[in-house]
Amino acid sequence: MSYQVLARKWRPKSFETLVGQDHVVRALTNALEQNRLHHAYLFTGTRGVGKTTLARILAKSFNCGTGITAKPCGVCDACTEIDRGRFVDLIEVDAASNTQVDAMRDLLDNAQYAPTSGRFKVYIIDEVHMLSKSAFNAMLKTLEEPPAHVKFILATTDPQKVPVTVLSRCLQFNLRQMAGTSIIGHLQNILTQENIPYEPTALHLISRAADGSMRDALSLTDQAIAYGGQAVNESEVRAMLGAIDQSYLFQLLEALLANDGSGLIAQAKIMEARSISFEAALNDLAQLIHQVAMAQTVPDSVADDLPEREALLALAQKIPAETLQLYYQIVLLGRRDIGLAPDEFAGFTMSLLRMLAFTPNDVNQKNGVVKSTTVTQVATEKPVNKSASAALASVLKPESVATSPVAPQAVMPQSVTPQIELAQTATPAPVEVPTHAEFEEEITIEDDVASESAPIDIPVSDEAGQIDQAESTGVSRFNGNWRGLVDELKLGLARALAQHCELVTYDANSISLTVPESQKHLLLPNYQEKLTSAITQHFDQRIKLQFSIGGTGNTPAKQISQERAHAQANAEAAIEEDCFVQALIQDFGAQIIPNSIKPIQ
Repeated sequence: MSYQVLARKWRPKSFETLVGQDHVVRALTNALEQNRLHHAYLFTGTRGVGKTTLARILAKSFNCGTGITAKPCGVCDACTEIDRGRFVDLIEVDAASNTQVDAMRDLLDNAQYAPTSGRFKVYIIDEVHMLSKSAFNAMLKTLEEPPAHVKFILATTDPQKVPVTVLSRCLQFNLRQMAGTSIIGHLQNILTQENIPYEPTALHLISRAADGSMRDALSLTDQAIAYGGQAVNESEVRAMLGAIDQSYLFQLLEALLANDGSGLIAQAKIMEARSISFEAALNDLAQLIHQVAMAQTVPDSVADDLPEREALLALAQKIPAETLQLYYQIVLLGRRDIGLAPDEFAGFTMSLLRMLAFTPNDVNQKNGVVKSTTVTQVATEKPVNKSASAALASVLKPESVATSPVAPQAVMPQSVTPQIELAQTATPAPVEVPTHAEFEEEITIEDDVASESAPIDIPVSDEAGQIDQAESTGVSRFNGNWRGLVDELKLGLARALAQHCELVTYDANSISLTVPESQKHLLLPNYQEKLTSAITQHFDQRIKLQFSIGGTGNTPAKQISQERAHAQANAEAAIEEDCFVQALIQDFGAQIIPNSIKPIQ
């Protein structure tokens, strides 16, 4: 006897042996047991999830010799003939090969005749969406009022192409993609009964490559058995699928955490030498980051038999949640844009370098855990211009706090350096992930604090509390207007942090700021460093920024929001009071759409 492929040999022949479609099986079983039979069924779903198999089982349930049942016997003439594909009253039609109206008319002409040996004449039309418009029109009348002895079972991978007039005449069941655990369990059962040795990791790889299709999984298993010489081993399956060795990906993440740029590039070159697809590598890296995030949030979700379980749990302890989200976003953008890169290697390595550039510096690689982070950041050491320092000290004197437009209760003692500790046990705060456009903006920002910068020419304002220019020294003077200072700085990604800060106190060498509780996720080390560097460069002197959480919330961001809301309200009021608009409303019943009103900038 010739060899029969696994997908055909192990095709389910009853509802009990069907895997992964319990919701459909339950509905059909109840309908059959209650004898509530519809004349037309539509099964939808991707390839290899059991649409045709389910249609054949349903045909056996209609025509079983024991009667209409949800558990066909499998031994009567009708059941055995249907399993062999020789039942005369089961007509299977491939709509992809019979798209024309003539074929459909011939089919429907025969539907009026009574079944030859079965209880019902069953028509299974596969890929029904491939029928032409005229063919659909030809079947509508019969589909709506078929003879009592006719049942239609339609199957399609693209239900959106099926006319709504057909959909409304059918009971529709959507078959889901197979879960990875269901595929692996089914493969283990089949290989055990076939007496074929296997490695669990190899089945994980096959399940991943099958992408929810049981038929694809069985076909890949057949291929793996032939490739591995009657065994399914991890190494042979990886070679067969061209899958990325997970060790490469783990080593890339370890190099990122160690701030090892040379190690990253060396690993990428090894992958290039082995002709590994970098697009596939980015896809697998995104999947790995997702697994690490799942292990971090729900450790029990990591399967016990997963080979990478321990490595995933270890990484989950090392990488902060916000950093994982940032890595995931960068990898997705890199995968999207890799076709625009000069070559795949360049696109892949640029994604790695982006991840390296944006990795926070608070990861303690030595102990393998996240290090507690002191929010206070000090500017990079640089030579101090003494004359500039003296001029700045004369302006940033402690007594100036009394005249500063800051609420008295928000003023902090000058001798206190407010610090907070972000403990590892705290729930990670959400992070605003930079977009692709923001990454491009970041590249243009110059952060070389050590270089001597020319004094900034700021126009003199006649309003109190604004930034003035000290003519005697050329150094910008600061008298408490934090919003005005923020507007003058080149900040890039750190602007979000600056705009959500509220000034508390300041002196010749430091500035104390508070951040509202709702915005504390902006206190990322790299954001603080960018803001500190920008202020140091602006004043041409080392300035220490001290951050704490709290304050009254009177931040530049809140002020801007209030100003915009006030301008919008004024604009809407002006429109409502306009005589011409009132005339339109009274004479023509016009209505004002508030969202369409924009204030003039």
